[in-house]
Amino acid sequence: MSLPVISRLLSHSRITSANTIMMYCSLPDEVDTRRAIDVLLERGCKVVLPAVISDTEMELRECNGMQDLKEGAFHILEPTGKPFTRYEEIDVAVIPGMSFDTSGNRLGRGKGYYDRFLAQHLGIHKIGICFDFQKRESVPSAKDDIQMDEVL
Repeated sequence: MSLPVISRLLSHSRITSANTIMMYCSLPDEVDTRRAIDVLLERGCKVVLPAVISDTEMELRECNGMQDLKEGAFHILEPTGKPFTRYEEIDVAVIPGMSFDTSGNRLGRGKGYYDRFLAQHLGIHKIGICFDFQKRESVPSAKDDIQMDEVL
């Protein structure tokens, strides 16, 4: 792995012991997760990725490899398979953000997709990942924003 944050993520105890991991397929300005997704699949993990289905909602779909992805909303690569709804099986969720703070607050892209989804599934352990320059002492947060359990 070329990115230290991805190396740390892949060796994280929550990830190494997980069976089902919610990931995201990165945009060019985010920590590149594509190789991590490949590694997790090679390890035999089930990887689920979000797909935007409306102006306010996303759903999860299982990813079996980069060949299963097509460009979706906001130019994000999304899986084309059927929806994954066994949320109780998700061991950990890896969440993107524009910025994170030391309290686990996350500044997203402003649409609220992740916050709405995670608010319905509070039991999932949430790991935010970002570049060093994206970590701040404080970021703006609102009552509906969902905090990360940790940030790498």
